[in-house]
Amino acid sequence: MLELPRNDRFFDAKTPPQLPMTSPENDLDPGETHEAAGELLAHLQRVGVRFIPQPKAESVESWNSRWIQDAAPADSQPAVAATSPQSPPQPSAAGSSIGPEVKTPPRAPDTRLQPVESFSASDDPYPGTSLPIAERENQLANLASVVAGCTKCTLLAKCRTQTVFGEGNPAARFAFFGEAPGADEDRLGRPFIGRAGQLLDKMVQACKLQREDIYLLNTVKCRPPENRNPDPTELANCREYFEQQLQILRPEYIVCLGAVSAHSLLKTKLSIGRLRQRFHQYHESKVLVIYHPAYLLRNPDAKKAAWADLQMLMRDAGLA
Repeated sequence: MLELPRNDRFFDAKTPPQLPMTSPENDLDPGETHEAAGELLAHLQRVGVRFIPQPKAESVESWNSRWIQDAAPADSQPAVAATSPQSPPQPSAAGSSIGPEVKTPPRAPDTRLQPVESFSASDDPYPGTSLPIAERENQLANLASVVAGCTKCTLLAKCRTQTVFGEGNPAARFAFFGEAPGADEDRLGRPFIGRAGQLLDKMVQACKLQREDIYLLNTVKCRPPENRNPDPTELANCREYFEQQLQILRPEYIVCLGAVSAHSLLKTKLSIGRLRQRFHQYHESKVLVIYHPAYLLRNPDAKKAAWADLQMLMRDAGLA
């Protein structure tokens, strides 16, 4: 019998709850049993189970008589959901992919892992007017000088080598918005130049863009000690800086890299799994939330999801 990885957020694979049975006390349609089993298959695919052993013929017969023949009237046939290449296979009486010992399909909430509807962090246009390229460059340079002398966060000001303001095309359609500088960025004063930055470059190139086509910035401009996430006070202190950057740039798209930037920009606590695969709104910019390149380096299996998000960006921007 297949033993699933333990995940208390869903269920204990060793002691699953019982599958509902048709009885005088619990009069369920046998089709519900099939539907529930199908939900289990879909859940197993979501959590990464790639293979489920087929049951033996005698097990199928046992499953047949226990769950279907005993539950359905003699002159009726249990309803079996149709399958398609795009949907998980639904169990059938003759070839269920779940043996009779697996009796408990978990009924997760309907909203589990479902992306939220797109929402707006601000419905208002960017303040002021759109500036010529030369004026954008001038204002960004002036703001970078202010940031370089900032001491609002006493700890970060003491431990930084230098601030990392941001860089890129002042007329970029795409702004990639990260979390905080790392050690390499702190040493050289440039965003996204470490291992995560190298992966980001490949992601950008896969979108038929180059680094000089985009603008790169972070939520905070100083490296937190030991590369920890910025704390709420540090994010609040730096907020006016990244908001001014975005106001000057007015990008068509903002790509939030990771939870910190997404939560800070959109003022939400929803997970990346809930926020991705939707365009959100920040003033006049469309916002797409994807996994941070550093997360993808630690979890290569998530690259497929990140690529799906980038493909959606390309289609919307006319790059696909």
